Amino acid sequence: MRKGKERTAYFFLLPSLAGTAVFVFIPFADVIRRSFFQAGGGVFVGLSNYREVLQNEMFRMALSNTARFLIVCLPLLMCLSFVLALLTDWAGRAGKAFGAVYLLPMAIPVASVVVFWRLMFHSQGLVNEALGWFHIPGKDWMDSGAAFGVLVFSYIWKNLGYDMVLWSAALAGIPKEQYEAAKTAGASGFQCLLYITFPQIKPGAAMIGMLSFVNAFRVFREAYLIAGEYPHESIYMLQHYMNNNFENLNYARLAVASVLTALPIVLATVCILWYQRRRP
Repeated sequence: MRKGKERTAYFFLLPSLAGTAVFVFIPFADVIRRSFFQAGGGVFVGLSNYREVLQNEMFRMALSNTARFLIVCLPLLMCLSFVLALLTDWAGRAGKAFGAVYLLPMAIPVASVVVFWRLMFHSQGLVNEALGWFHIPGKDWMDSGAAFGVLVFSYIWKNLGYDMVLWSAALAGIPKEQYEAAKTAGASGFQCLLYITFPQIKPGAAMIGMLSFVNAFRVFREAYLIAGEYPHESIYMLQHYMNNNFENLNYARLAVASVLTALPIVLATVCILWYQRRRP
């Protein structure tokens, strides 16, 4: 019966899988092929394009900044959204109504968010004006090392509500009877969290982590619209590098950078699918 249900599921997924293959997998396979050829000439050059990109100072800086952004943002976002999901779940209906407030940033267009950030973090913006009231010297936030903190704050502010909803859905899948039985047996709230919530929320955590990882690459829009093609070096990301090579028509570098950027995403997806497949 289970195999029959799986075949039925694949049948309904077939149109979507076909579209993904035509518009994503096949073009990306061509990008991988082009990464081993000379741009424009069609001459096979082996790994020389990869050596050139890996030795490029701008690429290494972009890779380092992107890795640092992921390392800082993902744990912060997942922990904060999980805590908010727990609080809204414990608060009942009032908490769910309040939780809807965190979804408002998702409804705001990116262009409007960019205008807001410029008003806030410009050298003569609202943040510096507020600091001036307390006689604290301001700074050009987007043209200094503080730009990284602004970008982190922007990403978390934008995606906090989305992840919170995902955590809430995962928490809703845990039967309430288990908590009631545990409390009847004398378990504390922390023990319920440790021995009931955490073990049963692992599959949801893996999927939420994957979605947050993918969404982290979309923060480029804000950084690009605020600071342009060449922002402060602390927020020069892989997306900036690929965008600039696209404008310069350096397709060999672009292909290599695309492959190297997609590699961790593919590996993370495979690991999650493997983990989900192993579940009983």
